[in-house]
Amino acid sequence: MRIAVIGRSGQLARALDAAPLPASDWKLQNFGRPDLDIADADGVNTVLGAWQPDLVINAAAYTAVDRAESEPDAAYAINLDGVQHLSDTAKRLDMPLIHVSTDYVFDGTGTQPYRETDPVAPLGVYGQSKFAGEEALRETHAKHIILRTAWVHSPWGANFVKTMLRLGAERTDLNVVGDQTGTPTYAPDLADAILKIAGRLRDVNTGDARWGTYHLTNSGQTTWFDFAVEIFAAASRAGHKTPNLTRIPTRDYPTPAKRPAYSVLDSSKLESAFEIRLRDWDDAARDCVEHLRANQ
Repeated sequence: MRIAVIGRSGQLARALDAAPLPASDWKLQNFGRPDLDIADADGVNTVLGAWQPDLVINAAAYTAVDRAESEPDAAYAINLDGVQHLSDTAKRLDMPLIHVSTDYVFDGTGTQPYRETDPVAPLGVYGQSKFAGEEALRETHAKHIILRTAWVHSPWGANFVKTMLRLGAERTDLNVVGDQTGTPTYAPDLADAILKIAGRLRDVNTGDARWGTYHLTNSGQTTWFDFAVEIFAAASRAGHKTPNLTRIPTRDYPTPAKRPAYSVLDSSKLESAFEIRLRDWDDAARDCVEHLRANQ
């Protein structure tokens, strides 16, 4: 099985590259700029047409949530146009496409974990552009899996865990938002689940029932503040300096883009369809901190 991963330098793409493949006859290849720019339709056609993968995983995205407010064209070029180009090529070549989306398609006014059938209402350009990409894929290519995930962190790239550890080493006091609730998701756990889904798509006659939109995060829920508490508890056990943490409301940390106050996702549909359930978020967060500590 030949898998093309789009988004070479991103957290999920790097996690997929590092993940053990389920079988010796699997081959995974990461593609990214400058070799493949998904904003370039001809380039997508040329590269994927030449490599002829059995499956495409789109892990590429414009994820600068605040910057998207001032550069919407750049966000839509990747999150909508890029997805459209991948969808067009995947349909033409009859390749299934797994596309990763976000909890930010919801407005955060809910109080129960969001299901795939709940109405979307993204608050900012980032969420709006990601939902537009979802819709483009749904309308173009029937053989798709859309995976909405949330609060992704890993040993690679820029993310909340690495930011907290860096700031904790520099400062004695940190203020962290405590009234936004979601589920931190460890990119290596997400990558392993996606490869399991890929195997099911290859080995099982899926029919129409398994194509569609799913939610996939680690289990449980927390706030950014309590996420930080867990990060520094793990760092402290490893002998690292930990700062004093203060819980603050969102209004005391204004940002260009408004965040959903509650964006916990219900992953039970995916668990039922693919028999996959990710471990608790705090267990995964401790692994992330340990991996960073071991590789310093």
